[in-house]
This record gives sequence, C-alpha cells and structure tokens, in this order.
Amino acid sequence: MSTTTTEPDTAPLDRAVTALRAGRESWAATGTAERIALLERMLPRIAQGAPAMVADAARAKGYEATSSWAAEDWVTAPWALAQTVGAYLHVLRRLADGRDPVPAGAVRERDGRTVVDVFPATATDRLLLNGFSAQVRTLPGTTREQVLARAAGTYRGRPADPGVALVLGAGNVAAITPLDILHKLCQDNQVVLAKMNPVNAYLRPHFEAVFQEFVDRDWVRFVDGGAAEGAYLTGHEGIDTIHVTGSERTHDAIVWGTDGDAARRRREDTPLNTKPFTSELGGVSPCIVVPGPWSDADLRFQAEHIVTSKMNNSGHNCVASQILVVPRDWDGTERLLDEIRRVLRRLPARTDYYPGAAGRLRAVVDAHPGAEHPAGPGGATLVADVSGEGGPMLTDEVFASALGVVRLEGDDPETFLRRATDFANDTLPGTLGATLLVHPRTERAHRAAVDAAVDGLRYGTLGINCWSAFGFLLGYTPWGAYPGHTRQDIGSGIGFVHNAFMLEDVEKTVLRAPFAPSPRGLFTGAPSLSPRPPYFVTNRTGRTTMRRLTGFTAAPKVSKLPGIFLSALRG
Repeated sequence: MSTTTTEPDTAPLDRAVTALRAGRESWAATGTAERIALLERMLPRIAQGAPAMVADAARAKGYEATSSWAAEDWVTAPWALAQTVGAYLHVLRRLADGRDPVPAGAVRERDGRTVVDVFPATATDRLLLNGFSAQVRTLPGTTREQVLARAAGTYRGRPADPGVALVLGAGNVAAITPLDILHKLCQDNQVVLAKMNPVNAYLRPHFEAVFQEFVDRDWVRFVDGGAAEGAYLTGHEGIDTIHVTGSERTHDAIVWGTDGDAARRRREDTPLNTKPFTSELGGVSPCIVVPGPWSDADLRFQAEHIVTSKMNNSGHNCVASQILVVPRDWDGTERLLDEIRRVLRRLPARTDYYPGAAGRLRAVVDAHPGAEHPAGPGGATLVADVSGEGGPMLTDEVFASALGVVRLEGDDPETFLRRATDFANDTLPGTLGATLLVHPRTERAHRAAVDAAVDGLRYGTLGINCWSAFGFLLGYTPWGAYPGHTRQDIGSGIGFVHNAFMLEDVEKTVLRAPFAPSPRGLFTGAPSLSPRPPYFVTNRTGRTTMRRLTGFTAAPKVSKLPGIFLSALRG
C-alpha cells in the first residue's frame, strides 16, 4: 500500500473512527443472548438482499446474473455469509445453554497430537454435505484439556479490552470483508471500521444493509478509498488493531513503509507501525495428484475439480490452484491433462477482470512460449510442463486464469508423495492452502505415506479430494496461513479468521470430500450421497442449487429441502 500522492479527505474517516470509539464499550458489554438475537435478525437481511448482491457482483465481473458463472457469486457472497452466521449462532447457542462451545467428543488425541472434528457440526451439515468433513489440528504440545478450556475464551471469563479494529477489505471475493468483520466482532470483541477495496466498493450498500443494526449502534462502519485512505487509517491513533487480506506488499508497506529506509527497518525489526496485525496474503497454491487406479470417469470428474479450482472467479483467488503437481511417469498424467483441456474448451467465455491480470498473464506467456490456450485466445492459459523452467508460475501469485504443471519423478505413491511434499514446502511460496487428490484405494494401501504427506504439508488448510478454498466457506474452519511467519518474513500472513468454535493453538485445517460423486462413489470405496458439487464450474444447475441453498441456510425449513436435492441431483 502506497503512502504517497493524493491527500485523502480525512474528515469522514475521522468521524467513523470517533463513532466506533464511542460504541466500543457498549459492544463489549453486549451479552451472548443479545448477540444471538442480532445474528438471527441478520439472516433475513442476507436472504432479502442476496439477488441484488449477486447481480451486482456478476455485472462487475462481466456477465449477467443469469449466467452459469453466477453460481460462484451465490457461493462466495450470500451463502458463505449466511453459513458463517449460522456457524456462530450454533456455537453461541451452546454457550447460552451453559454448554461448552466445543463438544467434548469432538476433541481427541491422535498419534500424539490433539485434533478437533469441526465439521459436520449439525445434522443438516451431514445431510446437505454428505461425505464432507473438516478437522482442526492443533500445535504440537497442545493437550485435549487445553483445547476444551481455551475455546471461546472471550465468552468464558477471559478479559478482553474493547477496541477498534481496522479491516482492509479484499477486492476479489465478496464474502471476505463481512466474514472478517464477524470475526472481529464475535471473537476479538472489537468494533470494526471496514475500508472497502476500490475493486468491489459497489458492495458497500449491500454490506451496510446486512450490518444495519451494527451500523446504527456504532459497532461497524464502512468507508471507501484507496491507498491514501488506507495509509491514513493504519496510522490513525483511534485504530487499535489491523487485519488485511491482500498481498505481502500491502503488509510490508504498512509495517515498514515505502521510503528508502524500509529495507533497513525490516532488517533491524524497527517497524513504523507496531499495532497488532493479522493478515491473509495468499501465495502459489499446489494441487497434488497422487498416482492410483483412476478410471476414465475419475479422470473426468477430477479434471472438472481442478479446472474449478483454477477458473472459479477467473483465478482471482488467494488459493486458486496455480501449480498442478503430477507424477511424470504415471499413465494417468497425460489423460488427466487431456481431460483438463476438454473441460476448458467447453466452458463459457469469461474475462480476467482483476486489475493487473493482463500483465501477469503476459509475463507467463513470455516466460513459457509453449503455453497453451485450449479455449482459444483470451481463454485460460495452460503450461503443460514448467518443471525446472522457473519463471512466474513458480515464484509469483499470478492471480489469474493460468495453470502450470510440474512433473515429478516417482510413479509409486510413497516416492511421489515425499517429493511432492518437499516441492510444495520448499519451492512454492506461500502456506495458505493446498489440495491433495488421492484415490481411496490408494490411500488405504499406502496409509502411512498419505498420513505423512498430510502431516508434513505446511499449509493452513489442506483439502483431501477437496479444493482447499472450501475451508473458507464453512464458518467453523479456521482460515489463515500455516503458523510460523513473522512480520519480517510475512509469507502468507499471521493469524486465523472464521473459526466459529473460537479455537486457539491452531496449526492447520484438514478437509475431506468424496473422491467421486454419488452413486459412483460406491465403487471407489468412499461412498457418500453427494452428487457433483454445485460450486463446480461444470455444474449445470449450480446457480439454482446455490440460490435455494442460500434461502435454506438463512431460514431453514424442511419444506425447502426437496427443491435443493432435485436441483443438486440434476447438476
């Protein structure tokens, strides 16, 4: 973030901070019962405003609300927000009933480590997302008793100083800013000033409507502006803490400055800004394909999965799959790449809308003259082998629709997984999210090797047969970089958000999803009732399914379930 050039109009920024400082004590004093009521009243506002929010997001990205692409806008805007509000309500209601926030049976010791089963959390979760699960692994040395005692400490007697948090909103995914606001309100007990990102500032009226009661009571404020406004607010004496979703450059500009002494300050650890700072900063995310007995149908389905993890939001996601890691000599590798090309050719056209995308894609093509465009000029870029070539695909977050392929030696799972884990940890920058695709029969036959990879991959969210981005959506799952970064070497950031169970000592989240959809999953050895996920870019009814699922999540009624299932099964 630059701190130079245009002088911002600071008067509205100062007024917002003043109002929040006046409201911070009343929010801190708001009891659990009233917080539950506030969140319950938020859900109808989410549902009421959802169609307009989706329509505005779709138009901003270059298509109509009726496009099949708009399924992603239902997923990553109103549904993610309603799902996360519901997650907080689930936990707060437990607290209000005098129960522990985390069920005792969900916390257990496993191979000398304490793990917490956080999803599914309800019977509805088990029904609507059958076969999906999430487990939080805590830091080494954390005991089961500590996990149970420390969860939701703000609501169980731990002192918390009321404060004003600055949330610097992200411009790519609609739900990021409101979910960060909820985290600061519900877990950190702080009121929030949210500065909208100029890329999606059009969402501000929608967010103000959703948080209407919080705005009215001086607990949340929204402001617009660019780098100058952001710089002013990060240094404002009325701001107590900062959370940013963005790039490493943004963090470093705030903490160390942008002048000629910035490098010296960083080297000497003498920051310009010493306020408590959390961040989520992205990286180069891998999708690792483990060799195994994949059928033609498996290859087709997982190709759709991989393309989804690239083409959702045109690749403008901090955990978009950028590097596909495959076994060089596996007989499924070329067949999988052919299926990926086929899926890309059949997708409707869309643009890389995020600022700077054209330049970043041009740098990829310049570095890799053999880059393919299966859907033609202007379509997604596929670099079928970047192994040993270096270039931006391996060093920079492209943040656009480019997918590179790295081929590693090792056609047996044990050798390949060791090499893939080392490559992901030691070569690719970033520790936010990774995806591991492994056939259930392979996992059973090579359990130790798969477990070693799951344990060894240093990522804040690891998805097994599940794109890691799904962890962003669930509410219960902590979202952030793998622990260990410092302000001098910020990497993918520091701290976790979301995390509705309010767990401490988090190391990583491990997601699982069915390797194959129903009913074919019966034959892979991992049966579930889940059809093709509605967030797949190939899902024919994804937009309808997600619209109906959003309505159910905001106002659950059994009568709504048949319509959801009917649409989902047709996807």
